[in-house]
Amino acid sequence: MRVKYLFFSWLVVFVGSWVIYVQYSTYTELCRGKDCKKIICDKYKTGVIDGPACSSLCVTETLYLGKCLSTKPNNQMYLGIWDNLPGVVKCQMEQTLHLDFGTELEPRKEIVLFDKPTRGTTVQKFKEMVYSLFKAKLGDQGNLSELVNLILTVADGDRDGQVSLGEAKSAWALLQLNEFLLMVILQDKEHTPKLMGFCGDLYVMESVEYTSLYGISLPWVIELFIPSGFRRSMDQLFTPSWPRKAKIAIGLLEFVEDVFHGPYGNFLMCDTSAKNLGYNEKYDLKMVDMRKIVPETNLKELIKDRHCESDLDCVYGTDCRTSCDQSTMKCTSEVIQPNLAKACQLLKDYLLHGAPSEIREELEKQLYSCIALKVTANQMEMEHSLILNNLKTLLWKKISYTNDS
Repeated sequence: MRVKYLFFSWLVVFVGSWVIYVQYSTYTELCRGKDCKKIICDKYKTGVIDGPACSSLCVTETLYLGKCLSTKPNNQMYLGIWDNLPGVVKCQMEQTLHLDFGTELEPRKEIVLFDKPTRGTTVQKFKEMVYSLFKAKLGDQGNLSELVNLILTVADGDRDGQVSLGEAKSAWALLQLNEFLLMVILQDKEHTPKLMGFCGDLYVMESVEYTSLYGISLPWVIELFIPSGFRRSMDQLFTPSWPRKAKIAIGLLEFVEDVFHGPYGNFLMCDTSAKNLGYNEKYDLKMVDMRKIVPETNLKELIKDRHCESDLDCVYGTDCRTSCDQSTMKCTSEVIQPNLAKACQLLKDYLLHGAPSEIREELEKQLYSCIALKVTANQMEMEHSLILNNLKTLLWKKISYTNDS
């Protein structure tokens, strides 16, 4: 018995040590904040880049990186503190050499980072560069010049009325990132986190108190050992009260409106998982991660004519799907599901669990009609607006006279 006890004790120690080692290795690969800070600060101290967050990050060190939230090595994400204000710090690391539709839509290499604009570039030339970039990403929108002027205002981090070369290099690098562009476009919208500052392609955005739709987030080590079925049950257990869930859901529907044929074109939500959504203490929805929300024009241009064997080869993120044309073995450019259908799919279990009995049947009917919505449907835009407004009205009617509203 003693030998067996000793054997099993050593086995537990060995297995435990191996798991800790593997997870530590994974953590050190995922969380490379020191490397990111070094790259950014080296560029800042040599005068290559500039921005409102540079001095705080690299000189006074009043901006520091706290808890690591990264899920991929090339997308660094941390809880941070900047002059006693909480924020989320995001930094890009080196990318792969080719476009991989299973990972990111924004390939770049560190060796050519911050190479544009070059010294001697005039403000007018820089505006033309930005305009051309927007035309490629967003399509030929009539008001792109307004967006260019807005970008120059954001790029002027020190508010001296001029955009320095370092500020222009930082802005150009950031404009390659869809999340940054979307934050600028939707800077006045309620459900978009506010941009606090930037340095190079590192940027700081408003933090969100609850960083999951379900209001519970566990350490990554624990997440690995929880079965998916049990996790779903646990999620439902820790959700807010139903009226508060309804208010959060209305926020998501309003965000769908914000990105659907907005002032600068349509953006596609290509990962509508609960971990990308959060809410504040008033139960107002706030987006946590918008890196997989991409301009429709940009995605169509990149995915069209991609070689495919089946529809499974024509997917970006988890939710942006086109079809495979079997006659040409190429992906088509038309995304199958609109954002609203994907949002309703996410909200179905969230809202139906604990829904008041008097509206449950009608709510379920509307949610399933919403999920069935297709981009190719006749009069899709009219149907899209009708379904969205009906859902918002149903939810508001139920919670408008409660404290949770």
